[in-house]
Amino acid sequence: MRFVFFVLCGVFCFACSTDTVWHLSGKTMGTTYHITVVGRENPEDRDLSGSVRRRLSEINHSMSLFDPASELSRFNRTGAGEAVCVSDDFRRVFEEGRRLFVLTGGAWDGTLAPFVNLWGFGVDPTDGAMPEEAALERVRSWVGYDRIAVNGEGCLVKTVAETALDFGSIAKGYAVDVICELVIEKGYPDCLVEIGGEVRTAGSKKGRPWVIGINIPKPEASADAVLTSLPLSGRAIATSGDYRNFKDRGGVRYTHVIDPKDGRPVKNTVASVSVLADTAVFADGLATALMVMGDERGLALVEGLDGVDCLFILRNDAGGFRLSASSAWPTLP
Repeated sequence: MRFVFFVLCGVFCFACSTDTVWHLSGKTMGTTYHITVVGRENPEDRDLSGSVRRRLSEINHSMSLFDPASELSRFNRTGAGEAVCVSDDFRRVFEEGRRLFVLTGGAWDGTLAPFVNLWGFGVDPTDGAMPEEAALERVRSWVGYDRIAVNGEGCLVKTVAETALDFGSIAKGYAVDVICELVIEKGYPDCLVEIGGEVRTAGSKKGRPWVIGINIPKPEASADAVLTSLPLSGRAIATSGDYRNFKDRGGVRYTHVIDPKDGRPVKNTVASVSVLADTAVFADGLATALMVMGDERGLALVEGLDGVDCLFILRNDAGGFRLSASSAWPTLP
């Protein structure tokens, strides 16, 4: 039997089933997850499936924008100066966000939700009309990851009441890391975990690397339409793109990717960016930041990072694509 993962966020993975390869799947965080495990026993017999579901539920309940009782939603409702102590999951993701914010010079910013809503893409969007400059200027005074501090007790404190967190660009990556580590702890060192297109692998598939395909970045492309592929063992990959979520207003295309500096959709030739890193949470966030930075600045940043690689898929004037990768980007033999 042949099994194929179809992933809508830019990546899909191939894995051929045999009597020693098992697959788990389900829904989480507004998307789906797929896990491939190589081992002699059915993971269901060891309650791996139940452990995965419970852990994903914990993470979702911590960071969901759609759950009014989540830690994230409760934090967003707090006022300026009010200390909020959070779970270990939440704190780890917040700290990873702060690392990305500093590393990218603010190109990744987890407080962009008000801008995203103004342009009609968010959880609580406006009517989608072009935002007026006055509205953008008002929101600019709320946005900025540095408007949230950590006090001496390790609790989070906002300096502006309207500042709100949105971990949508790193929470799935964090969940991938957590579940991959859980599967390994359960005794399966050879596995692949995918949530909403973010992937992390461990070990190999019958002694061979896992093979990851990167989607053609076109709205009409099926999820299994591959532009290029690469081997992956013991690393994570995440892809960010503008080809699934955009609006056309008066013949002008507006992407959901917002530049934190001015609160407007980015205008560049980047169709998608894939990032390879040791963790999916870092790859997830950095891919989003590189969409904002563009290929020239983005490649310069990545070339200076140990153990990180990236692939830009850029639009050309003829309606096609060209690839621009960091120097160590892997290719299939």
